[in-house]
Amino acid sequence: MHLARFPRIALGHFPTPLEKMPRLSAALGGPTLYIKRDDCTGLATGGNKTRKLEFLVADAIKQGADMLITQGATQSNHVRQTAAAAILVGMKCRALLERRVTTMPASYESTGNVLLDDILDCPYEFRPGGVDMNKEGMALTEKLRAAGGKPYFIPGGGSNPIGALGYASCVQELTYQADQQNLRIHRIVHATGSAGTQAGLVAGLHALNAPIEVIGVSVRAKRETQIDNVHRLAAQTSELLGARGDLPRNLIQVIDDHVGAGYGQASEDGIAAIRMLARTESILLDPVYSAKGMAGLIAMVRAGKFKKDENIVFLHTGGASALYAYESLLAAPRQKDGGTAAAAR
Repeated sequence: MHLARFPRIALGHFPTPLEKMPRLSAALGGPTLYIKRDDCTGLATGGNKTRKLEFLVADAIKQGADMLITQGATQSNHVRQTAAAAILVGMKCRALLERRVTTMPASYESTGNVLLDDILDCPYEFRPGGVDMNKEGMALTEKLRAAGGKPYFIPGGGSNPIGALGYASCVQELTYQADQQNLRIHRIVHATGSAGTQAGLVAGLHALNAPIEVIGVSVRAKRETQIDNVHRLAAQTSELLGARGDLPRNLIQVIDDHVGAGYGQASEDGIAAIRMLARTESILLDPVYSAKGMAGLIAMVRAGKFKKDENIVFLHTGGASALYAYESLLAAPRQKDGGTAAAAR
């Protein structure tokens, strides 16, 4: 793929660990499970957007920008990481936050990732749920440009062909780690939302001709819609990489059984997955993305979708900083003395 052809700036801690999950594997009684720790990328608590931002911010610098503009949902991991990246390169950052979740306490808009946005000095404005947020972001960008600024717009999730290069790069890193561990990876499972992570993985594997399946667990869109979104972006990324041959649509695998009540809304099986991984491997997931991805993996293992001798890698996309915004759903019941019910037993 020769990714050195594309502008890139170092923002994260790479390579991220590729670790075995023996206790979770034993608890589920299925295949051997591994985890790619992209929650450990280091950029203001890390996450998968850091890989994308290394290419996107480099492109912004190349274009002479002095400000990054982006958008996301209220508890956006992407906005938080973009704000952190802007600081490291001496740029300003402004963000738009969509009120997609309206069923949470008022603190939902002031804690978790929003609190980190404040600490990182990233001004943000809210928009109502359901609006075209990329369109809103581009309108703000043009307004600032007309006023003499030099803004650079990054779409939600950093999901365009330049951003997806980050996960083509991840494929190189992951396959090298697997080779060093003498590990044959059969499948990669992860949460898929704005499509950039899955598109980059598929395009990178296609370019390397590496026979590893990628299964995206949708956190928002229906299966066919998400397949369309991922395939479109994967094909564009593959073309940017200069990979040989068209990228077949059948390379895009998506399940949509774990969306729950909707994007940003914690699901029952997602909460169970958070507790299970924390209590087997001491690894924290977030309710919006990685918990639903892990819920999908757990369900597939329990349903016998994988052979016992397979090696499955779960790609942890980060986001644990959002856990605090979901305290009302995750905290243990309290006793009158302040202790938990479990401690009283």
